[in-house]
Formats: sequence, structure tokens, C-alpha cells
Amino acid sequence: MTGREQEPEDVQGPEGVPEREHVRVAVIGSGFGGLGAAVRLRREGITDFVVLERAGSVGGTWRDNEYPGCACDVPSHLYSFSFAPNPDWPRTFSGQAHIRAYLEQVADAFRLRPHIRLNSEVQRMTWDGERLCWEIETSGGRLRADFVVSATGPLSDPRIPAELPGLDSFPGKVFHSARWDHGYDLRGKRVAMIGTGASAIQIVPAIQPEVGRLTLFQRTPPWVLPRVDRDISGVERWLHRRLPVTAKARRGLLWGIRELQVQAFTKHPNELGLLEGLAKRHMARAVEDPALRARLTPDYRIGCKRILLSNTYYPALTRPNVDVVASGLAGVDGSTLVAADGSTAEVDAIVFGTGFHVTDLPIADRVVGAEGRTLAQAWTDSGMKSLRGASAAGFPNWMTIIGPNTGLGNSSMILIIESQLNYMADFVRQLDVLGGRVALDARPEAVRAWNHRVQERMKRTVWNTGGCTSWYLDAHGRNTTIWPGTTSEFRGATRRVDLSEYRVLRPPSAPAAVKSRTTDKVEAGA
Repeated sequence: MTGREQEPEDVQGPEGVPEREHVRVAVIGSGFGGLGAAVRLRREGITDFVVLERAGSVGGTWRDNEYPGCACDVPSHLYSFSFAPNPDWPRTFSGQAHIRAYLEQVADAFRLRPHIRLNSEVQRMTWDGERLCWEIETSGGRLRADFVVSATGPLSDPRIPAELPGLDSFPGKVFHSARWDHGYDLRGKRVAMIGTGASAIQIVPAIQPEVGRLTLFQRTPPWVLPRVDRDISGVERWLHRRLPVTAKARRGLLWGIRELQVQAFTKHPNELGLLEGLAKRHMARAVEDPALRARLTPDYRIGCKRILLSNTYYPALTRPNVDVVASGLAGVDGSTLVAADGSTAEVDAIVFGTGFHVTDLPIADRVVGAEGRTLAQAWTDSGMKSLRGASAAGFPNWMTIIGPNTGLGNSSMILIIESQLNYMADFVRQLDVLGGRVALDARPEAVRAWNHRVQERMKRTVWNTGGCTSWYLDAHGRNTTIWPGTTSEFRGATRRVDLSEYRVLRPPSAPAAVKSRTTDKVEAGA
């Protein structure tokens, strides 16, 4: 990659204007994954890269999700980069505004702004097997890149049940929690909240005091534990600024506790019964009505779905202006919402907290690989799968941050992201070692072997055995989302690139001797 040849048509147009920019690395997205990749590239001495962002500012999901009450359910000191500690987190669990401000600070502190292309949504990426590069079409123009890092994230494209009968004819306001309409005044309105996930349990208590009536459509009740949240004192923040080792120790303690919990989720789900008892007592303290408690009590093992944290959700559901419909929304008839159990509600506004396109990533429809198929087509039969959560067979010099089976059920995704940044950095190093125009394409057998190991481990986890249907599972019931191990194990598995798991590609016109030496090197490593 360091010896990239420039072709005349890539450099000058008829009037001396560049026709097509060619960069070494293109990063897609400017959330935690994209900004983290940009920082790591700079630390590797790489400055020939761009960050393509579809919106007008950085922040990813923490820019898009600005609904009332939005906050993180991972402690602040663990939900931040190890290389960019923030001693001034105001609370143990930070709100959306503070996390977004942190990401803006990262962009400034690491001098990333010159690399960021705002309002540049990727519309299509096509692998060019002759040039060994990616042709990228964006809303802001076209470019080529030797290597692409896709950091669009799984929580970026809202899912609204478009097939819902009658929704198009609803006369009121409709929006998703991740596209909150701040211009619409909810005061005194009859509002329907669809869904009971992580967003809904924050939205419900935030809007309940101001709406006229709130109807919660609950297809499946969540398990909810207390949220041990508090202000971080000025003394603590002063100590973290003056003695950074104290913040590091705090982060290490938070990490260690969660590492110790993993076995209960991955190997011994029956041990989670103690947590269920805590959750039931938490509910009983707030909900006196036995009929309401019965509707709010899950019938699946805790942990099968995402465990939620809130001290205000249950109290809000007991208020006189709140109705809980223990059934999913089945249809819309004018301003009347009809639940699957036949119950109805008249509403002025519908707020969908129905999650995101996680197992059917929209970016996959826009990536065309070496065989002329999109990534979505490649995943049609077997579901999402990649080598070490990063590389997909037939898509050379392309990797994901937070790819298949990299999600976590009990810890911070920043830990996974940083491990994948290690893998990305070594990927680039390997390309440099190989020299010249070169690409690495994951071997299909390596992808299959990795995916088989992951799915075998998944069989005994609470996410597969807990008796629920969650957004961790795809349409065929396969868990293509969660990592079935500790973050330490994942870090070890992604510490470096194993060349025996990849095919080394050279341009068709490359000298045979070069191709032969490369092949010999790879086969010897196998």
C-alpha cells in the first residue's frame, strides 16, 4: 500500500482538476468506532485517510439518539476510550449530551477534523479487482480507497414496522426514538409508546409527567434492575485529573467485575436466578398492583434479552395517566391503535421504540465485493458472518468495526472496539510488509471455521437458551450479534492478523515472481 501507483486519470482532469481522489484508507462513520479508527490510524503514522460521515456532525448513535432521558447504561469510566480518559464525567452513568460532547472532544484532541467529510453518505462501494481498490460513491462525491473500515454501527438505522396495517393513514404524529421530533409539543397529548427496550424505559418516565395520556404497548416485558447512578463529586474528579492512575483503577475495577459475570451468561445461565430475584424485588417496591406486576413480569430467563437499568420506569407505569397494554401493536385504524389482544387506544402521536436494523445492516446492501455480489446477498443464506468479527470472504481490504458476533450483553462495547482497532492496525501493517499493490481477502474456510466455533459456544449461552426472542437473533433464529466470551478472550483473538486465514491478491498485471513469493509466504505460514 505504501507503494501505490497513481494512474493519470486519477490525478488530472481536462482542466487540471482532480477527477477522482484516491486515499489509502476510508473510514465510514464517525461514532466511537469511526473516530477510534481515525485515532489509531494517526498513531500508526497514517494520515492519508478520510472519515465519511452522512450527517452534519460527528457522534454516531449519540448524535442521533437525543430523545428525552437518553443516557448510557454502562458506567462512564468504562464507556470511553482507554487512550482518551475523561476525568470530568459528571455522573456514574452519563447522559447523551455528555457522551456526544466527549466524542467531539476526541475529534478535536486528536486533530481528526481535517480528515472528516461531513454530509458524505456512502451510497455504494464496489471492489475493483484490476486496481485492487474500492470505488466509493458518496452524496458528497466519488473517491477510491485501498482499504475500507466500515464503522457504521448496528444501532444507526431505525426499524419501524412499515408493514403495520393502517400506519400510513394515521392522522397524528409518528416518529422513532432515534429521530425524535423536538418541534412537536407532547404536552397534553395522547401518546403511544411502542416497545419496551432500552430507549422506551428512559422515554416513558421522561415524558409521563407532561403528556395527557401515555399508552405503552408491551409485546414482551423486560427485566429491569436498579440503576445505581449518582453525581461524581468534585473531589473525585479533581483526584482523577491530578492522579490519572485513580481513574485507570476505577475503569479496571468496573471491567473486572463484568469479566467475572460473563460465565453466568455464557456457560451457566441457571446461576442468573439470583438476579431475577433482585429484579422482582425492585419491581415489587414500586408496583403494588398485583395485576400490573403480573403483566410486567417476564417469562424468560434474565439476560436472554438485554437487562435494563432504571429507578423511574416502574414508578412511571403506576401513574394515573399511564396504561400498559400487555400486547404488541397489530394495526392502526385512523387515530385508533389496535393491539394484538384486541384492546384499543385513541392517540395523537406514536413513538416507536422498536430498535434498529441490527442483523440486516443497511450498509451491506451498498457494498459490492469481488464476485459482483453485495454483502447482503453474500449473507442471505447463512446470516451475517465474518472472520474475527472483521473480514468477510470475497470483500478484500474491507473490515467492520462492531461486525458479526462482536456485541456484548453485560459490558462496554468500547472494549470490543479497541480490540478491533488492534486488528485493523495489524491488517495495515501486514499490507505494508507484503509491499506494493496488494489486498487481503478472508478465506471462506477460515470464515466458516471461525463462525462454527462461535456458534458452537453460543449454544449454551443465555441468549440462545433463555426462552426469548430478541434483536440478537436474525430472522432464522441465529445469534449473529453477540460475542459468547469475555472481552479478554476477544482481545486475544484479534491481537494480530493471521495471514494463513487470508488470500493475498495482486493486480492481474503483477509480475509472476512477486505473486509466487507472496503465495509461498502465505502457504508457509499456514
